[in-house]
Amino acid sequence: MSIYALSTHTLAGDEAKLSEFSGQVTLIVNVASACGKTPQYAGLERLHRKYKGRGFSVLGFPSNDFGRQEPGTPEEIREFCSTKYQVTFPMFEKLRTKPGAEQSSLYGALGKASGELPNWNFGKYLVGKNGEVIRYFAPSVEPEDPKLVASIEAALAAS
Repeated sequence: MSIYALSTHTLAGDEAKLSEFSGQVTLIVNVASACGKTPQYAGLERLHRKYKGRGFSVLGFPSNDFGRQEPGTPEEIREFCSTKYQVTFPMFEKLRTKPGAEQSSLYGALGKASGELPNWNFGKYLVGKNGEVIRYFAPSVEPEDPKLVASIEAALAAS
């Protein structure tokens, strides 16, 4: 199943169809504002700016699943991301990443496709132009890690 067949909501509460990213490479990340890994926002933004002209986008999905490190309202999250890290990549509603009845359909599909779910904030899924998961990168993998960058570049070069 294509991840791009799913829909969600923006931080503003508007419906967002992931199909608008069909034909692009995306990096889907469960983000949090009060985590030791929160500085990864800076690297994610650099990746987004570097490759957006080539059909790439980072997609941020706040999650409060790990250590309750994303307690903010949508407005607080948006304000934090824009003022502290100048985030310009799309940010979406807070989602449940962990398995169970409340897990979002997005993370259910990501987990099924990759065989992995984040065990902490800033887990990264590289999704190809066709909406299929290419690879999961653990939270410890920094956004500008050479392996992640090489995977992005390979996905962008694929037809």
